[in-house]
Amino acid sequence: MRIAVVHGPNLRLLGRREPHLYGSNTLSEINAALEQAARRRGVELEIFQSNSEGEILDFLEGVSPRVQGVLINPGGLTHTSVCLRDALLGLGLPVVEVHLSNPMAREPFRHRSLVAPVAVGTVAGFGLQSYLLGLDGLIGYLQRET
Repeated sequence: MRIAVVHGPNLRLLGRREPHLYGSNTLSEINAALEQAARRRGVELEIFQSNSEGEILDFLEGVSPRVQGVLINPGGLTHTSVCLRDALLGLGLPVVEVHLSNPMAREPFRHRSLVAPVAVGTVAGFGLQSYLLGLDGLIGYLQRET
């Protein structure tokens, strides 16, 4: 089993960007924890981060023939990108949306996700654990579907 992990805009700043909201883990630490959890489950990951919406869309299109699912933290694109929503829907793959913070506990403009309606699940508000719970949920979903 192979899963794509996509980190959206500004996530390279994790660890120093608003740690009171996003925690102190760096993106490298998150990726290492994901890789370790995936290895324990016999799963391979293809991990990608970009601040560019177009690069994320190109990655998703290119990776789709090689993966069975997508774990994504779309960052600010969550609330704004019809293109990302359409791309995820067009993949025909299960998607799990994750967020380090809880968007519903933040500013009103963050309360709407364009990704959630095309995802099989969303995990938010648990910091690094959101990614690990999302990965575990996606693996379980994929195992049930095969």
